[in-house]
Amino acid sequence: MKDLHDSHFSSFFIFYPQGLTMYHKYIYRKSNPCLSHVCVQEASCGYVIILMALYWCTECMPLAVTGLLPVILFPMMGIMESSEVCNQYMKDSNMLFVGGLLVAIAVEYWNLHKRIALRVLLLVGVRPALLMMGFMGTTAFLSMWISNTASTAMMLPIANAVLKQLYTLNPCFSLNTTEAKYLNLDKGMSLSVCYAASIGGTATLTGTTPNLILKGQVDELFPGNEDIINFASWFGFSFPNMVLMLIISWLWLQFMYLGCNMKKSFGCGMNKDGDKEAYGVIKNEYKKLGSMRFAEGCVLVLFVLLVLLWFTREPGFMPGWATVLFNKDRPYVTDGTVAILMSTLFFMIPSQLPRCGGYSEDGKPLKAPPTLLNWDVVQQKMPWNILLLLGGGFALARGSEVSGLSQWLGESLAPLQSIPPFAISFLLCLLTATFTECSSNVATTTLFLPILASMAVAIKLHPLYVMLPCTICASLAFMLPVATPPNAIAFSYGNLKVMDMAKAGFVLNIVGVITINIALNTWGAAMFNLNTFPDWANVTIIP
Repeated sequence: MKDLHDSHFSSFFIFYPQGLTMYHKYIYRKSNPCLSHVCVQEASCGYVIILMALYWCTECMPLAVTGLLPVILFPMMGIMESSEVCNQYMKDSNMLFVGGLLVAIAVEYWNLHKRIALRVLLLVGVRPALLMMGFMGTTAFLSMWISNTASTAMMLPIANAVLKQLYTLNPCFSLNTTEAKYLNLDKGMSLSVCYAASIGGTATLTGTTPNLILKGQVDELFPGNEDIINFASWFGFSFPNMVLMLIISWLWLQFMYLGCNMKKSFGCGMNKDGDKEAYGVIKNEYKKLGSMRFAEGCVLVLFVLLVLLWFTREPGFMPGWATVLFNKDRPYVTDGTVAILMSTLFFMIPSQLPRCGGYSEDGKPLKAPPTLLNWDVVQQKMPWNILLLLGGGFALARGSEVSGLSQWLGESLAPLQSIPPFAISFLLCLLTATFTECSSNVATTTLFLPILASMAVAIKLHPLYVMLPCTICASLAFMLPVATPPNAIAFSYGNLKVMDMAKAGFVLNIVGVITINIALNTWGAAMFNLNTFPDWANVTIIP
């Protein structure tokens, strides 16, 4: 009966949250007179945030459904009108996310990502250390543009096939400890792929969802930020950090699973037959793809053109094409505009060279060839749930502003001004990296960023000084199989134990936090002028 009673109790306060809010507020004010100044709207918004945090962490409801709770609760509590809440679910950042994913879907649909991956592996060879480097570099590059899950799911089977050939035919693994060495290399290769996917996703603005959440939150909380976060500025900061983390991760996994014998790791120096057979596996896979088709070439051209347009829209050191042509007085054209423009072309350009007239073998007129993408494919592959998650996060941020909760939090956190900024950033990064191990990175950034923004404004610290590193740290979940989909995929192959992932991941979590803070206080400070409090951050929301 207790479980049934608790269930009814929880359900009642989901649909009648005002009752729980007022009840809690009455109890707290009786016992804590110092809280009597907290207004109803602030307490109500805080209740919604706590409720959604609980649901996101426990996943008692689908994450996307939890993201819809502001549509129900904010109007019922008198925080925001329903129309204003719903507007938060379709913003510029959402369009950037949709456009980027459409491009990724086209790349996957025509197997362009597999062609790129196999070509790189043919170049680096199959020596253990170089093979691991090749798999990590390729996976990280693909994760910059397609989902981390897709890149991991594609690269792991290739890695396993190559390793089987090495184990069967390569003399380097035919010593007394053959099985142990093979298992070590197998573990190291699986971890290298899933870790590289998470690291690679941090390099571009569209690489992983938390990056887009940061852009959306900054644009929402600080409307006059002068487009400080765009594709070019994000890449300029995050790509060098991604390369640094990738190299350190490779060295750490090399040390853990391949040892320090560079001669055996980089070249066996015995018989080359085993290497040739393993190399042949990759070569055969590449041959199966055949020559590059017209559709692949079109996708590649559109992909490269999209990246170039993103980089040159607003490069920072000179006026971009968007500023010269469109954004002379207002930011009409954004990265989202470019993403939707290029992704729309996938539904217009044919997948085969069109012919002028003619008839098929059965005498019927030739039909127009299909386009590069069709909506059925998009519906199957598009993660629509992420759009609701993004919208839920933006709604929470807006609700925190309108209700006055952000201002109250900022005032409460004002004593942190006495702590050095680098210490604040480092501790918050550790907190984020720990929290994201047991919660999705989307939920982590959605919950943390509005609070971090309020804190930064209260202590007169550049908001990006804490928001930017914590966003990247939310993607550094290396310790547990449940932390990220790439980790779960690697673990599902059966060669890894939880302790293997925990030992390797713990060090990489610490290393990641350190490298991000080094980047933040060196080229990041120069790029974003992080040592001064910007005028656009000096905002006050009047409910």
